[in-house]
Amino acid sequence: MNIKSLLLGSAAALVAVSGARAADAVVVAEPEPAEYVRICDVYGAGYFYIPGTETCLRIGGYVRYDIGVGDVGAFTGAGTVDVEDGDEQDTYWKRARFTLRTWTGQETELGTLKTFTETRFNFQNTLGDTAPYLNEASNGDPTRVSLNFAWIQLGGLRVGKDESAFDTFIGYAGNVMNDTLVPYGGFDTNVVQYYFDAGNGFSAVVSLEQGYGPFTIDSYVPHVVGGVKWTQGWGAITGVIAYDANYEEVAGKVRLDVTPMENLSLFIMAGYGTDDNYLDTGFTIDANGRGMYKLWSGNWAIWGGGTYTINEKTSFNTQISYDEGENLGVVANIAYDIVPGLTITAEAAYFHVGDETVSNWTGADEEDNFGGILRFQRSF
Repeated sequence: MNIKSLLLGSAAALVAVSGARAADAVVVAEPEPAEYVRICDVYGAGYFYIPGTETCLRIGGYVRYDIGVGDVGAFTGAGTVDVEDGDEQDTYWKRARFTLRTWTGQETELGTLKTFTETRFNFQNTLGDTAPYLNEASNGDPTRVSLNFAWIQLGGLRVGKDESAFDTFIGYAGNVMNDTLVPYGGFDTNVVQYYFDAGNGFSAVVSLEQGYGPFTIDSYVPHVVGGVKWTQGWGAITGVIAYDANYEEVAGKVRLDVTPMENLSLFIMAGYGTDDNYLDTGFTIDANGRGMYKLWSGNWAIWGGGTYTINEKTSFNTQISYDEGENLGVVANIAYDIVPGLTITAEAAYFHVGDETVSNWTGADEEDNFGGILRFQRSF
């Protein structure tokens, strides 16, 4: 009996110890709480909070493929190009582009803190450079990468890389691809700007700008742009005026936008600029009386056009431009959304050269030039 009791006691003790160890094995630590990405709808669709911060971020961009034909340049102004042996580019123009954009927003005690960046990666098949002093200049590099925007804005104060307020504040010249057959102003520049919005439809801007390429300031005095706008339900009236510090010249534009019906928007814009002090600095544009802002020929120019939304997938866009040098541009396209986010656009353009000096920097080789572009674009 003693031996039996001893064996039973030992077995019970072993079971108790084993049970205790088994119980210890299944005890696990509580998981750390996961921090999921939160949607931020304060600044519009597509924003989310960066984990661990109160900063809202949006990432977007597009992939684009252009096919251009004819005498009107598909990508950087009008005209064909002359290659080194004197032969013109008389076959397809093609370009593939990937554009990456970022937006951030955060509320602070001094107002909304925002940033915007846009970087473009291009591969272009041409035999030369179409318009070396216009926007998106390739400078002979068909695989160029360009930083088109990189600015910071706190409240109304903006600093960084932008396009000139001479164009961004008043608006570009229609929803066409070849919108600079008669150019309407300079683009790339570093800026220090201040925007004012009264909240009743009235807004204004003052911009100090450095210019780009041959239009970069040559002293501590910056180019200066000022603008005012009045926006109502029927449209808007906008005016901008710019001072070119290099040549001490002034240029201005006035624009009227109207929406006569829900699916139709129209605009007309007129520009005037002085040209007393332009010098022959070795750049064709300067010698022909063109500076940072007054890039059109002569003192005055006019642009007009609009967009008609045919249905929820299709729109018709057009622009007509003319300047004192008797240069005439006519452009029209049809844009069709195949599926949400994928658009195909077919555009035709005509450019009449009145001022013979224009051919020196647009590349237009004939008095009458025709061309077209077929664009595929996936936006996200």
